[in-house]
Amino acid sequence: MEFLHAPWRIEYLLAPKPEATQSLFTQIAQSSDDVANLVIARDRSCYAVLNRYPYNGGHLLVVPYKESPDLDGLTEEELADLWKLTRRCVNALKQHMKPDGFNVGINLGKAAGAGIFQHLHIHIVPRWLGDTNFMPVLAQTSVVPQALAELAAQLRAGLAQ
Repeated sequence: MEFLHAPWRIEYLLAPKPEATQSLFTQIAQSSDDVANLVIARDRSCYAVLNRYPYNGGHLLVVPYKESPDLDGLTEEELADLWKLTRRCVNALKQHMKPDGFNVGINLGKAAGAGIFQHLHIHIVPRWLGDTNFMPVLAQTSVVPQALAELAAQLRAGLAQ
């Protein structure tokens, strides 16, 4: 058996877990520490945040401030804001990371793979030709080539323009 050591994960594993009264996304929405939370943009009814445990480099999430498990819980204005910020984030990722394509999607419900099923969010995952190599296929491990804080600062600056 092969071992891949990931000592940065121990901080998360040992950290106290918050009460389930609010989703992680609601806690981030209400926090003013965007740098620590990797928030890259805030709009009127939603925000964008880098995924701390990404599928691929640049994987980010667009999240409504309102906690809702599905699209029916959002107003037409909130839905429009969500997709407008998604478009802005895709454009920022195109400019700063130059991917060959994107996976953009929503997992609605636990059975669909939603990790935080009570608070819908849109995944934006940059993709490059050949980015699926032996690591995720054989070792079930993803290699993220850029530090999250560095990428968050670049995207934050790009989205502020």
